[in-house]
Amino acid sequence: MSADVNNAVTDIKIEDYNYPLPDERIAKHPLPDRDHCKLLVRRRDGAIEERVFAELPGLLPEDSMLVCNNTRVINARLRFRKPGENGSPIEIFVLEPVSPADYARNFASTSGCSWACFVGNSKKWKRGALELPLTVEGLSLTLRAEREARQGNASVVRFTWDAPSVTFSSIIAAAGEIPIPPYLNRSTEASDSSDYQTVYSHIDGSVAAPTAGLHFTPAVLDAIAARGIPRRELTLHVGAGTFQPVKSDKIGDHLMHSEFIAVPLTLIRQLAADGRRVIAVGTTSVRTLESLYHAGRLVAAGRWEGEVPQWSPYDPSLPEMTAAEALSALAGYVEKQGVDTFLASTRVIIAPGYEFRVVKGMVTNFHQPQSTLLLLVSAFTGGDWRPMYDFALSRGFRFLSYGDASLLL
Repeated sequence: MSADVNNAVTDIKIEDYNYPLPDERIAKHPLPDRDHCKLLVRRRDGAIEERVFAELPGLLPEDSMLVCNNTRVINARLRFRKPGENGSPIEIFVLEPVSPADYARNFASTSGCSWACFVGNSKKWKRGALELPLTVEGLSLTLRAEREARQGNASVVRFTWDAPSVTFSSIIAAAGEIPIPPYLNRSTEASDSSDYQTVYSHIDGSVAAPTAGLHFTPAVLDAIAARGIPRRELTLHVGAGTFQPVKSDKIGDHLMHSEFIAVPLTLIRQLAADGRRVIAVGTTSVRTLESLYHAGRLVAAGRWEGEVPQWSPYDPSLPEMTAAEALSALAGYVEKQGVDTFLASTRVIIAPGYEFRVVKGMVTNFHQPQSTLLLLVSAFTGGDWRPMYDFALSRGFRFLSYGDASLLL
């Protein structure tokens, strides 16, 4: 952390972002009709009202642009057993690709690949290979897993299989389970395979859903398009770190997790030139869009190294730029690379004191107490998050991933 970072941000106490959340208010399943959930609307003047999500198209400002995260949740949880009649169960939770490090290339692997993984019942698996017989695309094969090294609090696991025509993407689709959030306190069910995906998801890579998008239906998207409001897509692959609690007393001592982002050059150019009001669907889209601004500042300063650092938004040594200037600088950098997509990672933490440069509105769910996501909502509402949450609790709103939504303008 830079010594120049504003102490007003780093000294924020996470205990100030606590609230009572009874277990019965945590939605264990979504509503049968996604767009029938409650929608809390918070206006710019702080006024709060209750609506229904299906009304969202008519609530968006006419000059809006809706930006969604098109990531798709993978079947990240693999269940093995140690060899032997009573072999211990070993759960391998794949987190992010190591070799090949590129998501698309890794999923397309046809003989072997490595991932950073959490290993459940780790003490029972210290060495040797685990094997899992499978039938994938009509072919019988054996998936092998071997631990290679430690990587932080995770393990690098090498996967190999004996059917070279089968991709790793097909293997986890056949063998894995959707990794629903731990706070649901239940096992994965068949319905989660569709319930825990947005209707516009199509880029594999996340281990958790960008849950604000779960409320959208084709009918809602059609109604938004009918109003002439464009919808654009970007990608942030949500990591398990999204559930990581803030364990330090002050957020200055909290290490933010890194997440992969991919943004088309055409969208960066449009954001730089277009005067539309950007409405981000979900905190993941917010984090990506705001990271673009800070990546542009780093490019302009000659300090871009592939990742947006956690504290870069609060670093006064970086140049002060308008959103158009920073985004234009970033677009120029991408063009010079001869590619059509900006690929990076971000550790940005958005907390009270943050100045939003790109996002003017967001659709989001109701988040866990003492979480970095709640800090982001507080930052966006000028610290006025508690009246919203008191309103939602008093009106029977459902909370967290499968819960109800809010529109913050």
